[in-house]
Amino acid sequence: MRPARLAIILLALIAAPAMGFAAVIGGTYYAPQYDYREFFAATDGKPFQVVLAGNPFPGIDPAVVARDLLPAMQRAKPRPALTFTYDTPSPPPRPNYRLVLVFDPALNLNSDPVCAGEPPRFRPGTPGRLYVYAIYCRNDRAMSQTTAWTNATGPPDPRIERLFRELFPVVFSEQQNRWAFNDPMFR
Repeated sequence: MRPARLAIILLALIAAPAMGFAAVIGGTYYAPQYDYREFFAATDGKPFQVVLAGNPFPGIDPAVVARDLLPAMQRAKPRPALTFTYDTPSPPPRPNYRLVLVFDPALNLNSDPVCAGEPPRFRPGTPGRLYVYAIYCRNDRAMSQTTAWTNATGPPDPRIERLFRELFPVVFSEQQNRWAFNDPMFR
């Protein structure tokens, strides 16, 4: 086999796994108060509010984007038997759990003000790319947060559902528990 042909084959084998990933997940943060069991208990068998901020596809009506994103999120939902909804519960529950998805956020946007209800700031989006800042809120505090992005042409693009499949296990991590089970005192 020629060296050039071998190099092309090796390059293709190296690049193939990277093409299989739908999304890039950014850095994560979990508040010390975050506990997956609390998330599970609060959402299992219940509606879970999602708040959308910004429009990832400026050429498309935001109502259409929201309508098309909800089924993709539901198909990619995390383990509790929750139902994503945009409806605001009335009266608001205490504690008020929700997921805020900020599309094309400003680079210096902080999650706690977003959870407290302050309007988020945005930056210009990149055409053909969906960039989202996902914040899991409890009342006015962020319990977890991360960013994710993928190339996408519009709301029905299957890469968006794959992004949610990779994003939700990070935002709602089962590995983060408030109680230290590895501590010998709790055995």
